[in-house]
Amino acid sequence: MPHAMNLAAIDLGSNSFRLEIGSFEHLQIQRVEYIKETVRQGNGLDDERNLTPEAMERGWACLARFGERLRGFAPECVRAVATQTLREARNREAFVQRANELLGFPIDVISGEEEARLIYRGVVSQLPMTDERRLVMDIGGRSTEFVLGHGVQAEALASYRIGSVAWSMRYFPQGVLTAEAFANAELAARAVLDEALDTFRPGSWDRAYASAGTANAVGEVLIANGRSQGVIDRDGLDWLQQQLLRAQHVDRIRLDGMREDRRPMLAGGISIMRAAFDLLGIDQMQIAQGALRQGVLHDLADADLPTGDLRTASIHALAHRFAVDTAHARHVADTALHLARELTGTAQPQQHLLEWAALVHETGQRINRSNYHRHSAYILQQCGAKGFSEAELQQMSLLALGHRGKLKKVEDFIAQAPGAMELLALRLAVIFCHARQAPMLQGLQLSRRGTDFTLRLPTGWSQQFPQSAHLLAEEVDAWSKTSWKLQLVLD
Repeated sequence: MPHAMNLAAIDLGSNSFRLEIGSFEHLQIQRVEYIKETVRQGNGLDDERNLTPEAMERGWACLARFGERLRGFAPECVRAVATQTLREARNREAFVQRANELLGFPIDVISGEEEARLIYRGVVSQLPMTDERRLVMDIGGRSTEFVLGHGVQAEALASYRIGSVAWSMRYFPQGVLTAEAFANAELAARAVLDEALDTFRPGSWDRAYASAGTANAVGEVLIANGRSQGVIDRDGLDWLQQQLLRAQHVDRIRLDGMREDRRPMLAGGISIMRAAFDLLGIDQMQIAQGALRQGVLHDLADADLPTGDLRTASIHALAHRFAVDTAHARHVADTALHLARELTGTAQPQQHLLEWAALVHETGQRINRSNYHRHSAYILQQCGAKGFSEAELQQMSLLALGHRGKLKKVEDFIAQAPGAMELLALRLAVIFCHARQAPMLQGLQLSRRGTDFTLRLPTGWSQQFPQSAHLLAEEVDAWSKTSWKLQLVLD
C-alpha cells in the first residue's frame, strides 16, 4: 500500500453507521474525517426478524450520504462491514443490494468471529507495544464480542447474540427503569454469556479493555461525574445503575456526559456489562480508544504491527510532520548510542528510547528556534505517539528538554544513574554534531566511576575542533552544578 493513501472504513452497526477516513503513512493511520449517524437498525427488526421498510430507508439514506463523500475512492481503499443486525435480518439481501448501489462499494456482512478479530486489531492499534495478555470486550447494539490476545495477536475469539439495544428493548420496554427489570436483564445476560467461561477464564489476562458502544457511553458519564479516570469499575457501574433507578425512565435521565442518542440503550448495556464483570471476575476495564473501524483501516493498509515497528514508525511520522533534518538527527542518534554503549558496555533496551528521542529532539524548531528544546519536550509529552506508553513518552520528553541548557530543569531525571548517563550521551552527541555533520569519534573514550564521568580526547583534538572544545568546556561547567561531575582528559 503506498504511503499517504486515503483509506475508508464503513461500520454498519446495530445502533449507528460510521464512516472513518484515514491517511496511511509511515505504517500509521491518521484520522482525516469521521462521520457517525444514529440509524437504529437494531430497533427495526420485526417479530419475524425482517428489517422494516422504515429501518431500511434510514439505512439507505445514510449510506447515500456516505457514498457521496467516497466518490473517487479506489475500490481497494474502501471496506464496508455490517454486523449483527444484518447477520440476523432475513431480508438482508434486499437491503444490501440497494445499499451497495447507494454507497458505491460492496458491503460485507461479516461473521461474529471476524468482527471480534477486527475489534481486537483496532484496539491494539491504539495501545502501547507490550507483551501483556489482553482481554477485549465490545458490547454492541445486538452482539457482544470477547477476544483474548497476547500483545498484538488475537488468540481466542467469540461473539454472542446479546447487545445493548436488544436488551434495552426486551427488558426495559417503553423505557421504564426498575430494580426488577435490571435484575432480570442481568440474570438473562449471565445465562447467555455463561459459556464464555470455557474460554475466557479469570486470570488468563493481565489487563481488560472495554471497546466502543456501551464502554464509551458508560465511560463518558463516569468521567464527567468524577467517578473515573479512563476506567470502568464495579463501583462505577453500581453508581450508574442507581442513577438510572432514581430517574425511573430513560426520558428523565439527566447526567453529565450523557449523550441524547445513548440514553435509550444504556440500561441494557449496563446490565450486560455487570453480568460480564461478575461472570468473568473482572474488577475494572480500561476504556479502549480503538474499535472495529480502526481494525478495518489497518486491514486495508495491510500494516502489520510487529513489536517495535509501530514505535519506530511513530517517530518517523513525528519527524516528518515537524520537518526535522533527518540526516542530522540520525548523526546525533548514532553518536548518542555510541557514547551510551561506552558508558554501559552493552546495548540496553532503554537505549531505544534514547535513539528515538535523539531522532526527534529538534521537532520544536518548527515552532521557535530559541527555545526549541522546550517545545520538543512538550510535543513528545502531548503527541500521543502510537505504540508508546505514557511513561516512555515522558522519558523521551525529559531527554529532549535536557539535551541543551542548564540541567536544573531535569534534576529529578538525572538523580538516578540511567537518566544521567542517557542525558550525558545525548548532550555530548549534540555537541559533537554541532556542525551538522557526522563527527570524528576515533580516539574518544567516555567512562564512568561512581558519580564521575571522564571524557578522554586524543592528542591535538582541541586544536582540530576548537568550537567543539569550547562547547565541551561549557558542558563541564553545567555538570559541575549537579551531583555528577564531568572531567575532560587530553592525551
